[in-house]
Amino acid sequence: MNTISIKQETHRPGAFKKTKKKHKTGRHRSKSAINKDFRKHNIKKLDKHLKNLQKDARKNQLLQLRKNKREQILAQKRNLGSFSSAPILICVIPLQNDIDTKNIVSLVTKMDETANVATSSNGIIHISIPRLKQRFSIIVPSIDDILAILDAAKIATTILFVTSITNRENNDKQGQIIDDWGKEIIISCLAQGLPSTIVAVHNIQKLHIKKRQEYKQSVQRAISKWLPEEKVFELDTTADCLNMLRHVGLQKQRNLFYKDIRPHLLVEEVSFESDDNSLDFGTLMVSGYLRGTTPLSVNGLIHISGFGNFQMSCIKMLRDPYLIEREQKKYLSDDKMEWKNDFAILTADPEKQESLESEYIPDPMDAEQTWPTKEELAEAAKNRNRKIVKVVPKGTSEYQAAWIPDEDGENLGIYSENESEDNMDVEEAKSEASSENLEDDEQYETITISEAPLDEERYDQDIDMIEEKQAMENFKEAKLDAQFPDEVDTPQDILAKIRYQKYRGLESFRTSPWDPKENLPIDYSRIIEFADYDRRRKRIYKECKDIEGVMPGCYIQVCIARVSKETFKTLAIIENKPLIVVALLPYEHKMSLLNVVLNHSSNYTQPIKSKERLIFQCGFRRFTTCPIFSQHTNGTKHKYERYFHPETTVVASMYAPITFSPCPVLCYVESKSGKLELIATGSVLSCNPNRIVLKRVVLSGHPYKVNKRSVVLRFMFFHREDIEWFKPIQLRTKYGRRGHIKEPLGTHGHMKCIFSGQLKSQDTVLMNLYKRVFPKWTYELV
Repeated sequence: MNTISIKQETHRPGAFKKTKKKHKTGRHRSKSAINKDFRKHNIKKLDKHLKNLQKDARKNQLLQLRKNKREQILAQKRNLGSFSSAPILICVIPLQNDIDTKNIVSLVTKMDETANVATSSNGIIHISIPRLKQRFSIIVPSIDDILAILDAAKIATTILFVTSITNRENNDKQGQIIDDWGKEIIISCLAQGLPSTIVAVHNIQKLHIKKRQEYKQSVQRAISKWLPEEKVFELDTTADCLNMLRHVGLQKQRNLFYKDIRPHLLVEEVSFESDDNSLDFGTLMVSGYLRGTTPLSVNGLIHISGFGNFQMSCIKMLRDPYLIEREQKKYLSDDKMEWKNDFAILTADPEKQESLESEYIPDPMDAEQTWPTKEELAEAAKNRNRKIVKVVPKGTSEYQAAWIPDEDGENLGIYSENESEDNMDVEEAKSEASSENLEDDEQYETITISEAPLDEERYDQDIDMIEEKQAMENFKEAKLDAQFPDEVDTPQDILAKIRYQKYRGLESFRTSPWDPKENLPIDYSRIIEFADYDRRRKRIYKECKDIEGVMPGCYIQVCIARVSKETFKTLAIIENKPLIVVALLPYEHKMSLLNVVLNHSSNYTQPIKSKERLIFQCGFRRFTTCPIFSQHTNGTKHKYERYFHPETTVVASMYAPITFSPCPVLCYVESKSGKLELIATGSVLSCNPNRIVLKRVVLSGHPYKVNKRSVVLRFMFFHREDIEWFKPIQLRTKYGRRGHIKEPLGTHGHMKCIFSGQLKSQDTVLMNLYKRVFPKWTYELV
């Protein structure tokens, strides 16, 4: 019997076949899988040279890498202050106001008979110690000038804080070793960035030998609040001074990025040569040791603290004047000796040199313009005699009213005091400051106060009642702003839609859109904007290390072009003030909108009003301006703050030169006596003109009749026309209800509103209105 094998046909799915869903685990990876891939990627990226090595070979190679890195750090430490590099710069700062620093400096200079001591024309003391194979420079700024102390501490390699035993009795009575002046100095130095530090006690031998250690421990406890790991040294004998300098040369250096990335020098000598073509301008030549970690390019720009930005004509690398012959022969090679005896010159290239233009000058005629057609001219002739009704201030003539546009005619209404302050310009700020100074000069005089009991009548005569009333009003306004933020009273003598026509409502402050290019002021045409600030900053930091120029550690002479004779005369008059020359990074001479984060100082308890003139120290720059304050948040829109209250953090926005972060910022206010008071510290946030700062105005109303969700509201508006105008804006209450206006009732401002829930009689209904604010151009170099 024959069997026939029949092949079974398989089922083929048709066009309407439904496929099963894929499992969800294939759409994402777990955290462990992500971490595993990340570790594999890093191992492949960093350890390619260990790929084919065995275990012992990999271990030896890692030991070699560690050894090379350690030797590199040791070589850098040995090179610090050596005879082939710049000396270690020590800044002596006393922590008590009446310490004699000259006695301390003279003691340090006489510590070693073999040491070579020299003094520059600017008062900088240079000490070369063959025993330690290192060199030191000592600078002692004037105690009376807080800015000079900060400049000296800014460029110093090490700061020597000194306290003395002479004031022990007074300090013991007050329960403190460091006085208020010393605390202010330490706080300011910490805020701007503190390099390596040393704490020393002077005249401790006046105490009994059993009480010396106890006093050193008390100094340690007093200083531990700011410098917890510092050891207290004695500074009475030559051995103590030598021990202190040995510790300075061996201690670990604390680097500050904003200072090291910008080449800078402390000026040792200054000279001036007049130009042949001009009698008022010339070439300023400054000499000193170049410091930092990046080279100085002759085609870049430099900034002289307190005098502005300048161009360089050339840089001369000179022979070190404070290095004697036997030290040169011992520590420098033959090639370097030949270079040290002569000098090399780097000349600026006019084609590659950066310009000094800091802002763009806008052309008011550089706009889109078209020639009118015949039809437009004919229509204008017909409407020439048509009368237009405009809202203008009292006393405005018909000729003046003709120049007021129709859209701006309603803008000339009655403004409140807060709005008038928004329109303050530079000249008004200057006139206010000058008038206040004039009143102070007329109201104050110098008198001699005796120790007799005060006469109440004489005491009252010395008080300025106008100033007292103004201070009381300022405190009341700041207190009301803290209790009821942004709440204002609706004006009754003018329509609210005219008074608040620049404001708008937002459904959500966080998510509602706001165009950053809308209605920009004319000052925005003078500044520059980065497409991506962070990317540009990282790129500049990466490129500045590869530029061609003079390497740090050399003694150089910088020839600064186009300097006026008045500037040189001012430099010649300055005594006991360090003169700093710092190289600017690309774009740092351009103007932009600078945003800095400020923390209110604990020593200053008064609130600071927005648009008040303040003094800023931003890195190596120092200038005055009137910033606006806003909240430090992560959103795209930021609420305007009328006051900078104590124990708070705000962002101050101002027109200022670009400064790349990270960079410390100190904020001061000048008192009537001329003393600078530290009111805030912080750092640079960004240079972003698109940061939207919105000023909020809150209109409040009170329930008149409550019927479940329907409420009759009053006192928010006083005209029926205003209710119809603000009808689309959402309402909210202090108890969390949301609502909207349904219809007006009558003609006196009553309106019917619907809310998400039943209101309580004691609740308050609020309406938020917003407008964008900009700072005024009030930048001035100090």
